[in-house]
Amino acid sequence: MAILVNNETKAMIQGITGKQGMYHTKKMLEYGSDLVAGVTPNKGGQNVEGVPVYNTVKEALEKHPEINASLILVPAKFVKASATEAIEAGIKLVVLITEFVPVHDSMEIVELANENGVKIVGPNTIGVISPGISKVGIMPGYIYSKGNVGIISRSGTLTHEMGSNLTHNGIGQSTCIGIGGDPVIGMTHREALELFRDDEDTKAVVLIGEIGGVGEELAAQYMIDNGYTKPVYAFIAGRTAPEGKKMGHAGAIVSGNMGTAKSKITMLNKAGVQVADTLGQVVDMLKGALVK
Repeated sequence: MAILVNNETKAMIQGITGKQGMYHTKKMLEYGSDLVAGVTPNKGGQNVEGVPVYNTVKEALEKHPEINASLILVPAKFVKASATEAIEAGIKLVVLITEFVPVHDSMEIVELANENGVKIVGPNTIGVISPGISKVGIMPGYIYSKGNVGIISRSGTLTHEMGSNLTHNGIGQSTCIGIGGDPVIGMTHREALELFRDDEDTKAVVLIGEIGGVGEELAAQYMIDNGYTKPVYAFIAGRTAPEGKKMGHAGAIVSGNMGTAKSKITMLNKAGVQVADTLGQVVDMLKGALVK
């Protein structure tokens, strides 16, 4: 069974009547996601691609109590209010696509989610896809294929590239998670590894990290402390980035000795993870592992 998103996922989109909301409503429906409702304040009574729109999450749940996931596609200044509404309504998976969410807002969202047993993916994420089953995200579904390799990545673009490379080489994926590139995010590499550990359909995991933060180091320590049994292969982006300079993501900035590509690679190696120099090399590693 895939993690986070599966054939039991019933989704809604908050911000469904906006330009991005309408576009990704169509794409999620085309992919086969069970998208049952949308929410935009003062737009209740409309529909987008046949999906009914409600003024509030509460109204949507009154009509569709089966909703268990929300994709939030609203401007950054509205993300905190939208996420809070979803969390307090009891939605168990909340995916925050929006970039440039204020750090303090993200901190409050994550804290509230933890208090309520809600899984947050993002902000600044492409979302989650379980190929051939469902997606709650904005990724192009056709580049992913169903299989048994899990992907965890801070970078949406590198998630796409890894998924595409694997698909091109006949290696399918169980679930692919873009955890987000912001300094403060919900689901971490470690938490995703925990979920994949218990997933029977996942035989190997690809961990894609980048400079900045200590998420990859904490994931490696978790593997060391708990004797992680599934093979994990990694790639760390930003090896040649100068110290103190932000590279792409807001969270991709190194200060001091922690959060460097070297420190991440060293810790991952200690945990028994093979760290590739290129994404193509990850594919070669998986080919060798999966045929054994």
